[in-house]
Amino acid sequence: MKDFYNETIIYRSGSSISNSFLSLLWSLTVSLYPLGGLIGSLMVGPLVNKIGRKGTLLFNNIFSIIPAILMGTSVLSKSFEVIIASRLVIGICAGLSSNVVPMYLGEMSPKNLRGGIGVMPQLMITIGILMAQIFGIRFILGNTEGWPILLGITGIPAVFELLSLPFFPESPRYTLLHKGKEGKAKKALQRLRACEDVDDEIEEMYLEDQSEKSEGQLSVKNLCSFRPLRWQLICIIALNMGQQLSGINAVYYYADSIYLSAGVEANTVQYVTVATGAVNVVMTLAAVFIVDSWGRRILLLVGFGTCCISCVVLTIALIFQETVSWMPYLSIACIITYVIGHAIGPSPIPYVITTEMFRQASRPSAFMVAGSVHWLSNFIVGLIFEFLMQGLGSYCFILFACICLATFIFIYIVVPETKGKTFLEVSQLMAKRNGIEERPEFQDLNTTLHETPLEKNDCINLKQL
Repeated sequence: MKDFYNETIIYRSGSSISNSFLSLLWSLTVSLYPLGGLIGSLMVGPLVNKIGRKGTLLFNNIFSIIPAILMGTSVLSKSFEVIIASRLVIGICAGLSSNVVPMYLGEMSPKNLRGGIGVMPQLMITIGILMAQIFGIRFILGNTEGWPILLGITGIPAVFELLSLPFFPESPRYTLLHKGKEGKAKKALQRLRACEDVDDEIEEMYLEDQSEKSEGQLSVKNLCSFRPLRWQLICIIALNMGQQLSGINAVYYYADSIYLSAGVEANTVQYVTVATGAVNVVMTLAAVFIVDSWGRRILLLVGFGTCCISCVVLTIALIFQETVSWMPYLSIACIITYVIGHAIGPSPIPYVITTEMFRQASRPSAFMVAGSVHWLSNFIVGLIFEFLMQGLGSYCFILFACICLATFIFIYIVVPETKGKTFLEVSQLMAKRNGIEERPEFQDLNTTLHETPLEKNDCINLKQL
């Protein structure tokens, strides 16, 4: 791609560009993606409140299909500028989808399956990464002729969603609490639960709506100063910062050089990278099956703890890899262990927690904050990692270990277990930490509502599932 940038400028001006300017263009190509993700996150609240969760996802396909076409035809049009601009636009797509998809699925899911369904988007992301790594192998599409096709096929999943999503219902919570259409919401729930009796869930939605009537629709500004949601906001900020600043991108960046130092041949490194991506998929799939039995909190603790230990050992291995023959192999083991730890907790669980810690009126703004922190942290790591590596060398992973440890301690002290709880029950759980008490009448109603919990309802039979 860099060669294409240079050749295009030679074609236009008759002279090549300096390496420093070429590096600047490439840096723009890379860094505009997380910047677009930040912009997309800031668009979440207005869009999901105006056109709904499903409507936002359908609209979002524009930000995937158009840039995919532009990038795929960039060589024919002899324009590298469209690649740089498209990276920003497709980043907006990622920022929107990474926040709206968990919100949409979380609002439609029964509470006893919300964790597993909430992890599914991250599983699909890891499968997407693995597919990209496979297609990016040099003899497939990772070559001079194939890279435009590789960029162009990113629009295919968006086309599939555009064709299939219209047949799915809108979020019943949005339909009932935002649009006031009980009949339509009830019909959507009956379709999702495959049964007629959904009155308990409708009642629970009304109860949630009653309990936050005084709050109204919270903007980001109001959310940041709203005392009853103070610790929920702190939790999602800390988790999303921990997720991105824990070093996952740095580990992937360093992986190839570590594999080479361990004696892996240069042509084989790409296959080892694909194998690492496969491990990521398998462990995220494991998280889907255990998150609703083990709980969110334990997966976060195990995940960040594993990442912390892996970073410390990796630092030691990198320092001594020139003097101790088996240290490079320990480095590879540390990378794989780190990926396993991140895949079961830090990668998928923050999205689930963000959905569960906020109720209908505050959830869009909460996802805007969480998404902004996520993408801004991603951008910062990409911006400063080169300088960290030059200044600290192998010791940069100690910094990531400290961040993992700090996040581990925060989760242990502050983050509650939300497994199997309704949105209102989670709110009551956090009320004491926020220095407030939920109104007693809502607690009484909630107790009455859940005398026959959803798990025992004939509509949701876990054994059948």
